[in-house]
Amino acid sequence: MPASGAVWSPTHAPSGGSSLDCFAALAMTVETVAKPDWNTATAPSLEEFEVMADAAYETIPEVLRARVESVVVRVLEFAEDETLDEMGIESPFELLGLYRGVDLTRKSVNDVAQNVDMIFLYRRPLLDYWCETGETLGDVIRHVMIHEMGHHFGYSDEDMEAIEEGAGTHRRR
Repeated sequence: MPASGAVWSPTHAPSGGSSLDCFAALAMTVETVAKPDWNTATAPSLEEFEVMADAAYETIPEVLRARVESVVVRVLEFAEDETLDEMGIESPFELLGLYRGVDLTRKSVNDVAQNVDMIFLYRRPLLDYWCETGETLGDVIRHVMIHEMGHHFGYSDEDMEAIEEGAGTHRRR
C-alpha cells in the first residue's frame, strides 16, 4: 500500500461562519494523497542505467553525435581502483564519468588506433550525485555524458568548467 500524506482542501470548508471556524474545519477536513512508497523503490540497475544513457545520448544534437559515433559508452558501478589511483582520487564517489582515448585534437588519420575511445559512466556515484542535487537522473546522466564528450573533442576540465560557469550550469565531474 502506498504511503500517504495529508493535504487540506478548501473545497471542503464550510460556508459561512468566522475565518477561525473555516481554518478549524480545514484542519479537520483532510484528503489523503497517494505518494510513492520509497520503502519499496529501487535504484535503476546497470541495464536500466544503460537504457537511460542511450536515451540521453539520443537527445544530443546530431552534429555532435556524428563526431562521437566511434566512442563506446560503458556503464560501470564504480571506476576501477587503478583509474582512481592514477587520477589521485580517494573516494570512488568523486568520479561520475571518464573519457579514455585520444581526443580529436591529437588524432591523425595516419595513426593506428591502439584502443577504442570510451566514455565511462559510473552508476553509483551518479546516483549519489542525483540524490544530492534533486535534478532528474536523466539530466545528470546527459550532463556527464556531454562533459566526457567534451574531452573527446579536446576540451580540458578547466575549459568545460569555464563554459559551464558562463552558462550557469557548473557541476562537479
